[in-house]
Amino acid sequence: MFWRLRPVRRLCLEKVFPHWFLYSRAFSGAEAVNALRPFYFAVHPDFFGQHPREREVNENSLQRLSVYLENLQKPGFKSLKPTQLTFYVRETDQNSSDGQEPFSTFGFRAVKFTLHTRDLLSTVLYILNSCSLSIEHIQSLNSSVHSQPPKETKRTTDRPIKWDKSYYSFTGFKDPDEHLEQVLRMETTLTSWLDTNGKSAIKKLENSLPLRQELDRLKDELSHQLQLSDIRWQRSWGVAHRCSQLHSLGRLAQQNLETLKNAKGCTIIFTDRSGMSAVGHVMLGTMDVHHHWTKLFERLPSYFDLQRRLMLLEDQISYLLGGIQVVYIEELQPVLTLEEYYSLLDVFHKRLLKTRIPFHPRSLRGLQMILNSDRYAPSLHELGHFNIPTLCDPAKLQWFILTKAQQARENMKRKDELKVIENELIQASTKKFSLEKFYKEPSVSSIQMVDCCKRLLEQSLPYLQGMHLCVSHFYSVMQDGDLCIPWNWKNGEAVK
Repeated sequence: MFWRLRPVRRLCLEKVFPHWFLYSRAFSGAEAVNALRPFYFAVHPDFFGQHPREREVNENSLQRLSVYLENLQKPGFKSLKPTQLTFYVRETDQNSSDGQEPFSTFGFRAVKFTLHTRDLLSTVLYILNSCSLSIEHIQSLNSSVHSQPPKETKRTTDRPIKWDKSYYSFTGFKDPDEHLEQVLRMETTLTSWLDTNGKSAIKKLENSLPLRQELDRLKDELSHQLQLSDIRWQRSWGVAHRCSQLHSLGRLAQQNLETLKNAKGCTIIFTDRSGMSAVGHVMLGTMDVHHHWTKLFERLPSYFDLQRRLMLLEDQISYLLGGIQVVYIEELQPVLTLEEYYSLLDVFHKRLLKTRIPFHPRSLRGLQMILNSDRYAPSLHELGHFNIPTLCDPAKLQWFILTKAQQARENMKRKDELKVIENELIQASTKKFSLEKFYKEPSVSSIQMVDCCKRLLEQSLPYLQGMHLCVSHFYSVMQDGDLCIPWNWKNGEAVK
């Protein structure tokens, strides 16, 4: 099937995409993945092990891109909302010389673009062009490309295309699979990495101890002064940065103590924007000035009122769905403000009221669900909660929940059992290696943590004594001496 384009639209497309784009057939999902392999190779989080911030940005953007591509392939979709994405792109042979922003000293640069495309092929081309990556291989992938529009043609069956090794020999492009295999072969083991980095981590940790003590003091003083439940940070900022943020909050408390006492009983989180989070934490944007923070503390009573209305809305949804509990899981869901989350619940609640799904009262008590605005079909998470799309068809929702309810209960039971095992292994590891602190990143699951701890306990690792150890997805020595190791670390033979 060929595209029928109006002259004006065709002229615009010719300026952005190559001439053969106008006469090419639709891409299949598998072909889109193949065509984007140079892009994935340039932004894959595994290559940003020493740069946790850039790694996190790429992980989040890849998740959003995956949802966007998935929605494009859904039958009957009308139009997707514009999706703005940011990627840190590594320097490769394909993008090393261009007229865009130069690469940093670390060999990568930030690329921002907004997707508002309507098909897979134009999406792929737009992404590659935005990242200054070659699109020449797209033409060879698309078997229906012609230099001139054919008069008659038979539709060929879309099928996944596997790139032959001769393609890379002929074009001179790097084979992503081959390069990744080389990286994996060269990957260091846990013991060799600790041997290389242990001394520098100890020195950094020792240098950070006075600041760590200052951080604990400031945190305790402010928590007591403002009667806070806790003070936390959303990102892995250094100790000096955290102290600076607490000093700033302390100065504001001296100027407007009564206003700040509105946060009594709350948890304060230093993050990227100010407001109240979906779970009721007070978010202080680190880039905001005192004036913005003061306005937020003044508005807290109105936020508490909205929070009460939100909880009532959750109860009403629970009642309509047989007693299933509506929850918001910070580690698994996008960061939403209280207003954004209330709006999400309100849309879902109104849809339920129109349909009135006939669930038996309290038949689903003990089960949990989270609302998701990025999906179209419900799913069951391995932790036992249901992922429910806000715009899910009520009839399909009822059938899905009823058929998966028993499995959900079993998953939740396994989750609770696994959490107990995880905590026991963390305590055992902390004791064996005399760790000062042992923790994990939120993105590391309990299954991954259990596997990591079991294998750690089989090792003799003297470098870990007195250290701060974080289980993550990459190796890194943080600026204050914390050691980050991947949960699937290797020792000798690679772990499959």
